[in-house]
Amino acid sequence: MKRLFDLFVVVITAPFWLPVLLIVAVLVRVNLGSPVFFRQRRPGRGGRIFEIIKFRTMLDAHDRAGRALPDAERLTAFGRRLRDTSLDELPELWNILRGEMSLVGPRPLLVQYLDRYSARQARRHEVPPGLTGLAQIKGRNALTWEAKFEWDVTYVETRTLWLDLRILLATVGKVLRRDGISAQGEATMPEFNPDSQRPGAP
Repeated sequence: MKRLFDLFVVVITAPFWLPVLLIVAVLVRVNLGSPVFFRQRRPGRGGRIFEIIKFRTMLDAHDRAGRALPDAERLTAFGRRLRDTSLDELPELWNILRGEMSLVGPRPLLVQYLDRYSARQARRHEVPPGLTGLAQIKGRNALTWEAKFEWDVTYVETRTLWLDLRILLATVGKVLRRDGISAQGEATMPEFNPDSQRPGAP
């Protein structure tokens, strides 16, 4: 039922989001050049790896040693506006059509986080990752990692189609108000590294 719901919503709303996707693609090309899309390997349901697709929001800038500059230095004003409006996430609708993601579920994070989760936090991979989720409407990037994961697991344990509808409606309000776009002092969120928060960690 959830998969059918995702397909129905994405297909029936295509006349609205397809023109926006094309316009944003042109704007990204003009402001940031090529490539237009950002692609990255992310873990999906069961930890299976897929390639997420977003609009690019950062410059491909490196230091003298060839290392990528911090996100805050590579994120352009145009890219920040895309993130503020969540338009950079629009290409993920393709991931939904391919069955790699769902409209609602825990957000797909970095592959290197997989072995850092506690047993409870790892339950977020029992369902497909989502374009939005319970953690996003409860605070998004303004939440701590621990709080985000707890909301993710709460969704896994209580998910229903009715809850998905409520989350989708609440997401619209969050996007319009631009709530929780980034953690304090960060371009988005700091790296999730639970070892650094343990007593005696450097």
